[in-house]
Amino acid sequence: MGVEKVLFKSEEKRGRQEIAELLRQIAAKVEAGRLTLSQGATSLDIDFPSSMTVEIKVEEEEKAVVKRSLEIELEWRLGQDDDQGEVRIG
Repeated sequence: MGVEKVLFKSEEKRGRQEIAELLRQIAAKVEAGRLTLSQGATSLDIDFPSSMTVEIKVEEEEKAVVKRSLEIELEWRLGQDDDQGEVRIG
């Protein structure tokens, strides 16, 4: 089993419009093939292959209150392109 290493992590509260704009910016960078993430002195350059696996997952956790999360994950192997089935968003 491989070892997972976190290269960059950020978590912050934002409004719905700000989040939508952030996702649009990320989408444009994915389409262009390169994204740079930076926070303070930390910076990470990501080069995207032409094809990747996309995972969309919605979870619900019930404790004192119900908490939901939407996760969108892009995954690829360095030096390889993936070709998977199509996800439709409506």
